[in-house]
Amino acid sequence: MGLKEEFDEYAEKAKTLPESTTNENKLILYGLYKQATVGAVNTSRPGIFNMRDRAKWDAWKAVEGKSKEEAMGDYVTKVKQLLEEAGAST
Repeated sequence: MGLKEEFDEYAEKAKTLPESTTNENKLILYGLYKQATVGAVNTSRPGIFNMRDRAKWDAWKAVEGKSKEEAMGDYVTKVKQLLEEAGAST
């Protein structure tokens, strides 16, 4: 299985993460996903009153230097880790 296929598979599995997944972890996944699928940040930072979108933008900006392949690999690793933690806590 290639990296793209594995990434797509874990992008689907990420949707099954429990509600208890922290916002911090969700933001990490969001940033890696955007970097892997879109590339570098291509929008301006949302305003101070738009906290949710601003946090998402910051998470994406934080991984800006990664290649798409590196972001895909990191995303897969993070989803695996979160699924293991979720399985261990049930």
